[in-house]
Amino acid sequence: MFKWIKRLFLTALLVVIVAAGAFVTFAPAYVERQRNNVIAHDPYPVSPEAQALHDTLLVGDLHADPLLWKRDLTKRSDRGQMDLPRLREGNVGLQIFTAVTKSPSGQNYNQNSAEAFDNITLLAIGQLWPIRTWDSLLQRALYQAEKLHRFEEAAPDHLKIVTNLAELEEVLAARARGEKITAGLLGIEGAHPLEGELNNMDALEKAGYRVIGLHHFFDNALGGSLHGFSNAGLNEFGKSVVAEAASRGMVIDVAHSSPMVTKDVLNMVDQPIIVSHSGLHGYCPVKRNYQDSLMKAIADKGGVIGMGYWTGAACDDITPKGIARMIKAAIDTLGEDHVALGSDFDGSVETAFDTSELAALTHELIAAGVSEPQIRKVMGENMLRVLRASLK
Repeated sequence: MFKWIKRLFLTALLVVIVAAGAFVTFAPAYVERQRNNVIAHDPYPVSPEAQALHDTLLVGDLHADPLLWKRDLTKRSDRGQMDLPRLREGNVGLQIFTAVTKSPSGQNYNQNSAEAFDNITLLAIGQLWPIRTWDSLLQRALYQAEKLHRFEEAAPDHLKIVTNLAELEEVLAARARGEKITAGLLGIEGAHPLEGELNNMDALEKAGYRVIGLHHFFDNALGGSLHGFSNAGLNEFGKSVVAEAASRGMVIDVAHSSPMVTKDVLNMVDQPIIVSHSGLHGYCPVKRNYQDSLMKAIADKGGVIGMGYWTGAACDDITPKGIARMIKAAIDTLGEDHVALGSDFDGSVETAFDTSELAALTHELIAAGVSEPQIRKVMGENMLRVLRASLK
């Protein structure tokens, strides 16, 4: 009887081990294929004129989340929307890699509770992130920074992590010499990894973070989210975080902050701020996109809005033609100095193209009547101006 029970126990244990092994081996890739799909399509048109222009552009992207996923970014993947080889194929010279550390279950654009079950906890466990990340938002941010540093070490000819102005200028000089290297900057999507402690800014800065998004999909210790319940502005802690970030030469991102938070930030800082990944409300009237009047206030202080490539930002047409149409509308509304790219690649969004296909966007901008100087600004020069104005 004892042997039979022991055999049954060992069999059950083996089944659990095999099931767990299969889960951590196959589930992350399956989940990512579902969350970061690129719609199947025939090759988009790229004229010789467009390709020639695109090859001379400084292309920059204000927001992407590939560090969230279990993927070697030094290798070209058949899933997701971005990796280092595809950045090179798309001629991307500036890329912000953003760390997602908390995402509420049932996430939506209207209202989310900070107390809702956190999806990133399951993702961290399922992808076998270090145990220290399972219950610490700060450690999740630090771990994702460690991942990017490892990718830099493995592919130094593809990626250079930039933490100051001198390093940025070095990469630009290398690209001017013909080197196809991407300057990567680390950003956090929401300041909740501070865990309510201003001193934790030291750890984030040491890890390489230079872009600080104040909120994600829920109200946090700084104040209200665009998708929370309070609609509040910055509280005292939030104001101290903004002041500290500005003094350290960090770029301030209000992509998911409440309108009141954004107004408070504009009243506090002189440096230009960003809405890293969004759309234009007058073009796509959804809550995810700030009202045009607030976007204009951001532009009036030198800020830049990154145009997203998914339906929540662009509404109906997310092909290169549709994104070009939205960019043209944003230039007409905000001015050519305040529009940039903010893909949200690998941010649990479906897109119609990946980062290797950005020449098709250049083609459609030309077709939409956007001038060459305007294309240069939108594709990267406006982003570069903000970085130069903020980094030490």
